[in-house]
Order: sequence, then C-alpha cells, then structure tokens
Amino acid sequence: MRIAVIGGGPGGLYFAYLWKKRHPDALIDLFEQNAAGATWGFGVVFSEQALEFLRADDHDTVDAITPRMESWKNITLNLRGESVEIDGVGFSSIGRLDLLRILQQRAASVGVTPRYETLIQSADQLTGYDLIVAADGLNSLVRRTFEGDFGTSLSYSANKFAWYGTSKRFETLSQTFVATDLGSFNAHHYRYSPSMSTFLVECDLATWQRYGFAGKTVEESQAICERVFASTLDGHRLVSNKSVWRNFPWIWNEHWSFKNMVLIGDALHTAHFSIGSGTRLAIEDAIALAKALEAERDIPAALDRYQTERKPIVKKLVTAARTSAGWYEKFPEHMRLGLMDFAYSYITRSGRIDDARLRAMSPSFMSHYEASKHRLQQGGSKG
Repeated sequence: MRIAVIGGGPGGLYFAYLWKKRHPDALIDLFEQNAAGATWGFGVVFSEQALEFLRADDHDTVDAITPRMESWKNITLNLRGESVEIDGVGFSSIGRLDLLRILQQRAASVGVTPRYETLIQSADQLTGYDLIVAADGLNSLVRRTFEGDFGTSLSYSANKFAWYGTSKRFETLSQTFVATDLGSFNAHHYRYSPSMSTFLVECDLATWQRYGFAGKTVEESQAICERVFASTLDGHRLVSNKSVWRNFPWIWNEHWSFKNMVLIGDALHTAHFSIGSGTRLAIEDAIALAKALEAERDIPAALDRYQTERKPIVKKLVTAARTSAGWYEKFPEHMRLGLMDFAYSYITRSGRIDDARLRAMSPSFMSHYEASKHRLQQGGSKG
C-alpha cells in the first residue's frame, strides 16, 4: 500500500512511524510545509495517564518520551492574592519541539524519511496514492478542499488568548486569575522543562476591546500581559513565538473520510486547551486508524470502521471540552465567588466529576471545601 501523510505534527509522524514499523514494505511519503525544527507554541500538557494508552502497544516510544517530561500531582489556583491546591489531578508536560524531535527519531528508526519544507498546494498533487492521511492541522488543505464532503463545521469561542512562554518555573499546573480596572485576565501556566514554562493568557472580549489589543503590536500586547501578571512572573519576561491574539476554533467533521482521504487530529476535530487533550487525541486517532486498516481487507471498509469505533469516544471528550470552554467564557463572573467555591466550580466545570468522585480523587481539597461550607452554614444558623 502506498500512503501519503500530509502534516509532520505528532499525529502525522506517529501514524507514519506506527504503520511503517508494522508494515516495513509499505511506501509512506510524509509531507510537511515547515522545516524540521520549526514549531509554534511552547509546551504541551497531558493528563496523568497521558502515555499509558501507548504503553501496551508501544512501550519503546513511551520510554523515549517519559524522561523528557515534567510531572506533578496537583493543580494550583490563584485568585485575589490567595491560593488553593487541588490534589490528585496529575499532569505531565513536554516541550512541543522536544516531542516532535522524539517522534521524528522514531519515524526515522523504521525508515520513514519526511519531506520537510514541502508544501502541498492542491489535492491533485496526491494522485497515485492508495490512502491519503490528512494530519495537516487546523488549516488542513484536504479538509478545506472537500469540506462539504466531510461535513465540516467551524465556529469560534468568544474569549481571546495569546500563547507565550516564560523562564519562570512553576511547580504545578497553575491558573492565575487577575482583575484589573479594565477587565479580567486568566493565565494557564505550567513548566514543560526544568527552565521553561508555557504561559497562556486569556481574557473575555470586553476586556480585550477595552485594552485596545486590536491596535497593539505583538510587543505591546506582551508588555501589557507582563504588567498584568507581574507578581506571577516574579521578574521574568514573557517569550513570544507567533504569540498573536486569537479565538479558539471549534472544528468538527461529521464524515471522517472521503474517497481515499481520511482526517486525523486537529484537521478532524479540536478540543479546548483547558482540558489538555489535543496532542493525545491526534496520537490516539493515528492508533485507531492503523488498527482499523489492519482489521479490514479494503480501505473503504477500514475508514468506515475507524469512524464507527473512534467517533463516539472523541465526541464525548469534545463535548466535555466545550462545557469547560463555556466555564472560561464566564470566568470574570466566577471570580466573584469565594476562593473555595471558585475552586469547586473550576474543578467540576466539565460535568464529568461529581462529589463522590472528587472525594476519591482529591480528598484533601474536598475535606477543606466541605469544612468551609460547614463553617458558612454554622455561621448562617447562628445569625
């Protein structure tokens, strides 16, 4: 089988590696428009079981990635100069470029030679392939060319965000919420190496407009964010890498394949950064596609199987991501809550965690939260 993989991100690289490893005689061409060492963003974050889904099938890749990861067990929320930790919510992170380099090495080890700085401008360039795997991200050429056939929908979250890095080291995945005279900001920040952290700044549209960010340069916006989060950054600067303000795009496709073309990763679906699952979803898509192709004799049947088995799983997670994003679109309102109520609202925002699960997952936090509620009730009854 001759396969073209469009896109050299985690999903495309992992599918090419996985298929070539299992089928050494396969002919795989991977096309990536950027250079091998180019990437945007800084770190990527995974939930606690981030790579466990890989270990059973591919422990070598897990063993290559794990030593490069930073890990922690708690989330820290910062509001009005106070902090609260939510225990038992583990995450791991790695620099996006580090992850790409590891996956590039894995692909090379099985004989995949990606064609970097090669731009595919038309689907006509892809004739002669038995299968075309579109792993070319948010702006996927394949998806845009056939969006009616894929049943594509595209919408945007109302909040604005800019993705920075910083040399300030944060011990846990943290959220810092800051109220200013012109509006409220939130920063998602976590270390992805011993000396670097992701620092994603978010605000609602009203705040963004009052600050006049539409007319600011990247440097001017960065300077404002540094002032807003001066105490959090503790003297460290923000680092920009295409750090422009944007709205989060919601991409969904009802049909996951068309003819011999199939979508994976962000080309197929997006999940809000507040649940940290985009890269994992792309890699899991690659695994599911490979398994479907191995389970069926012909490609159309395999692509149908890929969608049938994978779609319900992805839809459930994307639904939770949309609910989480909805909480963030109203975070200035949530900031009016007391610290413990705010933290409870935050950790239950996706609708997937009830009190019983929270007691089992985060016993220390839940103990403090329930004690605070009890004190309030006792105070009210005395009045």
